Amino acid sequence: MQIYVDNAATTRISKTAIDAMLPYMDEIYGNPSSLHSVGQRANEALSDARERVAKLLGCEAREITFTSGGSEADNQAIVSAARLGEKKGKKHIISTAFEHHAVLHTLNRLEKEGFEVTLLDVHENGMITPEQVESAIREDTCLVTIMYANNEIGSVQPIKEIGGVCKKHGVIFHTDAVQAAGHLHINVREQNIDMLSLSAHKFHGPKGVGVLYTTKGIVLTNLIEGGAQERGKRGGTENIPAIMGMTVALEEAITKIDSNSLKLAKMRDKLIAGLSKIPHSILNGDRYSRLAGNVHFCFEGIEGESLLLLLDDKGICASSGSACTSGSLDPSHVLLAIGRPHEIAHGSLRLTLSEENTDEEVEYIIKSVKEVVEYLRGISPIWNDMINGRKPFVLKG
Repeated sequence: MQIYVDNAATTRISKTAIDAMLPYMDEIYGNPSSLHSVGQRANEALSDARERVAKLLGCEAREITFTSGGSEADNQAIVSAARLGEKKGKKHIISTAFEHHAVLHTLNRLEKEGFEVTLLDVHENGMITPEQVESAIREDTCLVTIMYANNEIGSVQPIKEIGGVCKKHGVIFHTDAVQAAGHLHINVREQNIDMLSLSAHKFHGPKGVGVLYTTKGIVLTNLIEGGAQERGKRGGTENIPAIMGMTVALEEAITKIDSNSLKLAKMRDKLIAGLSKIPHSILNGDRYSRLAGNVHFCFEGIEGESLLLLLDDKGICASSGSACTSGSLDPSHVLLAIGRPHEIAHGSLRLTLSEENTDEEVEYIIKSVKEVVEYLRGISPIWNDMINGRKPFVLKG
């Protein structure tokens, strides 16, 4: 038996997406930049996909740029807004301390170039308020970039309200919506979003393809030179099979958002209720304003790596946080940002569900996590010290 609950890292590609990709690997294989009929058939498919994705996001086709995924889209959005601000003498950027590293590392690079970055403090429940954003905006602020839903703890931010604050002050607003797209209803116009990043493999599309939405009037800075593709803003032949797979996967996901969210929320709440019974444990992220399929806990007295390995032995594929930093021994920057001490942050577990999971699997996960946590605590000298009063507990029993 294998239970996959690491869907925030990647989802299984859907049969619908695979079927949509196949013709563009065989019959319609042309380069969309070629003028002959084979190339133009591919170009027609590319244009059609752009129109369909734009419709799903509530924007125009010319505002859609196809990328290799969310990280590239984040990089291009942030760098582009920074360059536009720089031309106007504005070099201040606002973000948060728990963004994805695709955002944080780009901001670090810009700081070395003379930009000033304000990272807003995150509340213990993993939330940012519009008031925080407004109080941080200055005359020289050129960009606010805040993720739609956190990739580790699942907290969903008040994006429309934050975007409204940015619009009021004439500041570009970008959101990393990699975890939100296909799982939450998004309309960039209604939600005051100027730039948005998404990645196909988070909603049952293929890996290696994503989207950057950019509202009219914002000129993109090229990250990849070498051709006239994507209105001259991203060199390289478009990956037509992946783009077609992403398009149908996003369409399918959006049509099922409400039904899937209802199913996932029930399983999520059952998981939260079951794992909350483990002594000295704590849920990370807001209890209610969170993704329907996200459950993230810390357990005192254990190491997350050991927990994951023993759960894997029981057939449960989970994670401790972002797959992009899974090789790191450092505690999650997200957990540190919401105030978890280092020793607690090390004992984390992220379970991210999809509509393919079942109630029976949830029950097995609860049982297995309880067993593994009890076993690890039983062999832990630190836990023994806490039980015997030689060391204080951090989390309530």
